[in-house]
Amino acid sequence: MFDIQEELKKLPDRPGVYLMHDKNDTIIYVGKAVSLKNRVRQYFRASHKEGLRKDQMVSLIDRFEYIITDSELEALVLECNLIKEHRPKYNILLKDDKTYPYIKVTLGETYPRVLFSRQMKKDKSQYFGPYTSAGAVKDTIELIRKLYQLRSCSRQLPRDTGKDRPCLNYHIHQCKAPCQGYISPEDYRVQIKKALDFLNGNYKPILEELEQKMQAASAEMDFEKAMEYRDLIGSVRQVSEKQKVTNSDGEDKDIIALAKDDRDAVVQVFFIRDGRLIGREHFYVTIDVGDSTQQILTSFLKQYYAGTPFIPKEVMLQTAVDEMDVIAEWLGSKRGQKVYLRVPRKGMKEKLVDLAQKNARMVLNQDKERLKREEGRTIGAMKEIAAILDLPGISRVEAFDISNTNGFESVGSMIVYEKGKPCRSDYRKFKLRTVAGPDDYASMREVLTRRFTHGMEERRERAGKKLDDAYGSFTRFPDLIMMDGGRGQVNIALQVLDELQLSIPVCGMVKDDFHRTRGLYFHNRELPIDKNSEGFQLITRIQDEAHRFAIEYHRSLRSKEQVHSVLDDIPGIGPARRKALMRYFQSMDAIRAASVEQLAEADSMNEKSALAVYQHFHQNT
Repeated sequence: MFDIQEELKKLPDRPGVYLMHDKNDTIIYVGKAVSLKNRVRQYFRASHKEGLRKDQMVSLIDRFEYIITDSELEALVLECNLIKEHRPKYNILLKDDKTYPYIKVTLGETYPRVLFSRQMKKDKSQYFGPYTSAGAVKDTIELIRKLYQLRSCSRQLPRDTGKDRPCLNYHIHQCKAPCQGYISPEDYRVQIKKALDFLNGNYKPILEELEQKMQAASAEMDFEKAMEYRDLIGSVRQVSEKQKVTNSDGEDKDIIALAKDDRDAVVQVFFIRDGRLIGREHFYVTIDVGDSTQQILTSFLKQYYAGTPFIPKEVMLQTAVDEMDVIAEWLGSKRGQKVYLRVPRKGMKEKLVDLAQKNARMVLNQDKERLKREEGRTIGAMKEIAAILDLPGISRVEAFDISNTNGFESVGSMIVYEKGKPCRSDYRKFKLRTVAGPDDYASMREVLTRRFTHGMEERRERAGKKLDDAYGSFTRFPDLIMMDGGRGQVNIALQVLDELQLSIPVCGMVKDDFHRTRGLYFHNRELPIDKNSEGFQLITRIQDEAHRFAIEYHRSLRSKEQVHSVLDDIPGIGPARRKALMRYFQSMDAIRAASVEQLAEADSMNEKSALAVYQHFHQNT
């Protein structure tokens, strides 16, 4: 059980990002703080008011987690990344598609330009950022153009060389006029290299020069010019702030580091996707006295990537591991292309590894007991269920449920739990095709048959292409199937598996007269479970989640059916033409009475679609 008041005492006085979870473990808010200790504590003070919306959010908080960073800037950028990844309900102001600004150098051009950009693409350009101040970025770009006399025009050079007169910037000595051929590509590249040096962090010479100019202007009583230089210095310093949570190469990476003591270790994994740090996960590891960091990391890499379907292009480690080349080759075979294991020694990559290690150390020092409790709720609960069913071990569980209203829009749901946690990316929905009416047994037969038939077909296809099963949509089969029901549902599942010649254990989650979980049905008998155990709590969560997922899908189909229009049944009439017809004619009676020529006058309509509508309403007249 997560004790909020107890966890508040453990908060560090450091910058970072905090994530608020509700009772369903959904992230409802992401925020950043200069001091995590001070900011997060504020939410839970009775005297402190955040506004009606935030107060409502606080009432829903079941637990929180946090990621420490080295600066407020890093926290700000990471906050943005996490909000865009998770779309929390209470982050209204940051749920748009706005991104932080970058400085873009178009190295793919003969005469490169320095530009402002809000998107980072995989082109031949080099990107710097992201930065927190768009104004400072624009000022810095203007400064770079002035200092190094770089072009700002959009002319296609050298194609357009000499086609027009040089612009004003040439005459005021802020551009070398490559548009006239007054500077060679080689000499222009020298200027670009100086600009790149500046953007890579060599700010000291520029700052010293601007400082001298500001003092000189001040001494000459030209205070307006001095203020201009002062503002430029401020812009350069703002841009010079470094952050590590976004990488300009745009590649997928995992950053792995650990912290350990005599008996325990915590491994921290940072997930970088498309160049952005979007999340992390930590793993509690029990070790023996004398186990080295290399040994722990080697063992972790093998176990972790054996069970995860996604392999990034690059894995950054805090230290070299045993069998490094062999593990890299194994990961490459799983991914389908080369994977690099690296131990960075300098630069931003090394700082990212250090940041992961700091977070691992913090978790180890402050959260050892909580991690053990979480492991009991997840992996420990799985072990309890395996012991009750007398199975050697359970990692992946699939649970199925059916939802309908008197046979209307019957649907099936499949949810997946791995190591005691929901694996929502593997959830599947089934709209029933062959069953009419409220027949739950026939519906479940169809769902199970489609799920495992699809999986077997996909396995054969991937085997023919020599692809790993772990990456397929349906190829990973469960260690245990859990049915929402008793003997009847279990027998249906066993029949389907027998017909498909599959051997997977099946149990039923039995409910009492009050629709509450009572026990498990396995091998033709009901097995009682201690209702205070973690295994029982996990079974209840799985059963409730399967029911919730099926109900939500059923409701979405019902709502779509309720807005169904007769126009949707006409071939060639989609949503756009349906809306155009209703706008033009205002009513269905007017559409029915219209001629083919009149129907064709509506937007998006043509003679063929107009004839289809006319025939639909007049075929029986």
